[in-house]
Amino acid sequence: MDENKIAREIAVILHRPKYAGNIGSAARAMKNMGFTRLIVSEGGPFAPEEMKMMATHFASDVIDNAIFTDNLKKALSDFHFIVGTTARTGAQRGPTGSLREVAEKIALLAQKNQVALLFGSEDRGLTNEDLRFCHEIVTIPTAGTFKSINLSHAVMIVCYEVFMATRATVPAFVPRLATSAEIEGMYANLKEILMAIGFLNPQNPEYFMYHLRRFFSRTGLLARDVKIIRGICRQISWALQSRTKGP
Repeated sequence: MDENKIAREIAVILHRPKYAGNIGSAARAMKNMGFTRLIVSEGGPFAPEEMKMMATHFASDVIDNAIFTDNLKKALSDFHFIVGTTARTGAQRGPTGSLREVAEKIALLAQKNQVALLFGSEDRGLTNEDLRFCHEIVTIPTAGTFKSINLSHAVMIVCYEVFMATRATVPAFVPRLATSAEIEGMYANLKEILMAIGFLNPQNPEYFMYHLRRFFSRTGLLARDVKIIRGICRQISWALQSRTKGP
C-alpha cells in the first residue's frame, strides 16, 4: 500500500485556534506522522513567524502550504469523510467511537476518499453546530477526570493512530463517498420538504434534523445515494405543488 498517497488524502483542520504557536506545534506533530495538509478555519490573523518558530524548519513547509479560510462549511465541502474530536460527550453531541477503530476506517476510506480530521479551539473545542458536519466523533481517553488535552498533543495522538492504521491496512474495495457539499445540499432539500409536509416542528426544525444527520452518517452515503434522495425530494415538491394548483 502507498502510505504517502493515503496521507495526501488526509487533512488536519484546526477550527478557531487561538494561538499561532499552537498551529505551529500541530504542524510539527502532523509532519512527524507523515501528514502535510493543514487547514485553519475561522481564526487569526496569525503571524507566520510565530507559527514557523514552533513548527521549526522541519515542518515550515506545512505552514507555507496551509490554507486559511473564514468558513468551516466551505473548508469541509470537498471532503468525503469527516472525523471530529471532542473531550465533551452528551446526547446532543452524538455517539463517540473508539479512536483506534475509527483510525482503521480512515486508513481504508482514504484510499479513495478525502478525509478531514477536525479539531476545535484550545478552550472550547468543537460546538454541537460544528459536530453536525462530522461522520464520526472520537474522544481521546485520559486517566482521571481531567480530559482536556493540549491541541498539538491531540493532533499527534490522532495522527499517530491513523499512521499506524495505514501501515496495517490491507488493500480492499473502497467506495467513493459523497462530499460534504453534496450531503449538505441533500440536508437542505430534506429540511425544506419535511417542513412543507409538516413533519418538522417549525419552532425547532434542527432537533430532528440532527437525528437524521446521525442516521445518514452511519450509512456512508455514496454520491449516487445523495442524488436519489435529492431526486425524491424534488418529486415530492412537484407533487405538493401540483396538488396545490389543482386540476
